[in-house]
Amino acid sequence: MNNLEAHIKPVNEKLQQLIKKYVALKKENENLKEELNKLKENEVEYKYALHELDQKVSILKAASRQMSDKDQKEFEKRINQYIKEIDKCIGLLSD
Repeated sequence: MNNLEAHIKPVNEKLQQLIKKYVALKKENENLKEELNKLKENEVEYKYALHELDQKVSILKAASRQMSDKDQKEFEKRINQYIKEIDKCIGLLSD
């Protein structure tokens, strides 16, 4: 029986080490998932801020009359799209 215990003890120790590594890796994985989620949220916020800044640049170009023909057409298209959305909202509110 002593010989059997001698073989089981190292296996048991290795199993305990593996369990500790598993728990540590699981915790690290959870931390990395949380960090990834935060980074994805930041990315969305930065994309939104970039979009707003692009719109402001377009407005400033239009105000200073430094727009190319292509930029002018895009700006007018965006303005017309906004007007259509506003008209839709007004139509929904009046119903």
